[in-house]
Amino acid sequence: MGFLNLNIMSEISYYSVEGLRNLKEELLQLEQVERPRVITEIADARDKGDLSENAEYHAAKEEQSHLEFKIAKLKNVISSARIIDESQLDASKILIHSIVKIKNVANGMEFSYTLVADSETDVKNGKLSVNSPIGKGLLGKKVGDVAEIKVPNGIMKFEIVQISR
Repeated sequence: MGFLNLNIMSEISYYSVEGLRNLKEELLQLEQVERPRVITEIADARDKGDLSENAEYHAAKEEQSHLEFKIAKLKNVISSARIIDESQLDASKILIHSIVKIKNVANGMEFSYTLVADSETDVKNGKLSVNSPIGKGLLGKKVGDVAEIKVPNGIMKFEIVQISR
């Protein structure tokens, strides 16, 4: 296997205990299940003869390349991850892991989000990245503040209704 030069910046990210455990479980799955499966596929395809025209072999090698990149990236995220002690956080303002209820000033619709690290983002389940435009716009705000957030079609205003942990 050739040298894989990964130019990935280490940036500290904060996780809940559960969030970091999920990342470690994903890494374990990739290293102990997916990697051996791909190696077996490469060996099986290699046994079928001429490698220059062997589509199965090339597809398996491509999958291996993607898998190794994903493993390296995940290891980097885990190595720079820190567990946040939520008891030490100021509950009066929005920080990572805050559960925030906001109201769209224009139409009165209310939404609740939990602000999380990028890799924990799951908008369908109300988990919004602190690095998203809305997440960045909400950080540091207090109940009653109005956050003005630049979005592609202008500026949206959200009133902070509630903050919890």
